Amino acid sequence: MAVEPPTLLSDLAHGRSGDKGNHANVAVIAYTPQGYAWLRKNLTAELVRQYFERFGPSRVERYEAPNLLALNFVLYDVLAGGASRSPRSDTQGKTLALALLQMPLVRPKNFDAMTRPTPGGQA
Repeated sequence: MAVEPPTLLSDLAHGRSGDKGNHANVAVIAYTPQGYAWLRKNLTAELVRQYFERFGPSRVERYEAPNLLALNFVLYDVLAGGASRSPRSDTQGKTLALALLQMPLVRPKNFDAMTRPTPGGQA
């Protein structure tokens, strides 16, 4: 019996992140409309807050950008003072998207319709 590799958020989306003072923006951009629909339903602000709990966000807000197939999360107070004040190695939150994309997921039923399309339809 073949064992499937774990499903990660990066299988369904890519991302970008950066700082806004002491806060961070994390955008999660789905590869397909089916992936966006799944993320919209399942990737909640509360789930992201729990995932980044060790950074102590005071709150997390989620904004939808359906025209971009994206969800944007604002993580408040996660940068330990911001770029010039933070003792952290990532003072501008540039790695937060990469960290979130490592979130393990329960494999969606229509997983193949959500993954990154290959050039020319080749596997």
